[in-house]
Amino acid sequence: PKSAFALVNVDDKRGRIMLQNTKATKSTYSLKSASEFIGKIISNSLQGLEMSIDNHAIWFKLFGAFNAYNLLVAYGTAILLGEQPEDVLTVLSNVNPVPGRMEVVPNPMHVTALVDYAHTPDALKNVLDTIGSLRTGNESVITVVGCGGDRDKEKRPLMGAIASQLSDKVIFTSDNPRSEDPNVIIEEMKAGVGASNKRKVVALVNREEAIKTACLLAAANDIILVAGKGHEDYQEIKGQRLPFDDRKVLSQMLNLMES
Repeated sequence: PKSAFALVNVDDKRGRIMLQNTKATKSTYSLKSASEFIGKIISNSLQGLEMSIDNHAIWFKLFGAFNAYNLLVAYGTAILLGEQPEDVLTVLSNVNPVPGRMEVVPNPMHVTALVDYAHTPDALKNVLDTIGSLRTGNESVITVVGCGGDRDKEKRPLMGAIASQLSDKVIFTSDNPRSEDPNVIIEEMKAGVGASNKRKVVALVNREEAIKTACLLAAANDIILVAGKGHEDYQEIKGQRLPFDDRKVLSQMLNLMES
């Protein structure tokens, strides 16, 4: 239709290819170069993101460069659909993180506690790279992660390698083991850990114990990432769906430590 438009990220080389191949009206957005919709990150921390969009400086509840791109494309899309800039920015500034995606778990222990759905090698690397880019000092990154049973066995050593390379301490644990023995899954994850990183790794099959251990290992200002299940409120073990929510368990453990 004549109203069709393509809004493309020109910072991504694949975006430039998409521009060449579309017959829709072309628009662009970028954090790095001249484009129709321009954004610039002013400050970026685990507490949030301040960025300039078309010369309006706005604070957002989301963080990370990937969210800066998400906010910018959402803004551009709304403008191209006829919305007013101030209205769009007001709405975007009130957007909360998607549950279980880089979700911050409030706690009294001065620890940054995060839960994320990352359950593939690429997703885990992206999350840990984002955390690494936002570290401000000597904080340790403590990662709790597992791999699902009856699924993608080839990814297990990759997940183990990425977690051990990009974290200071790692606890391998159960995810949704389903019909498999979680000990076997953990051993397959360990196979990807390089010799120099083996000292970082602990294995605890019980996910609740793994999260508790991460909390006990964390000092003030450290970062805990519990990865793999995100928004899920269950664990699949031997044909049963048992209640389990990473966010609730992490919150409970950190609050118990205060008392």
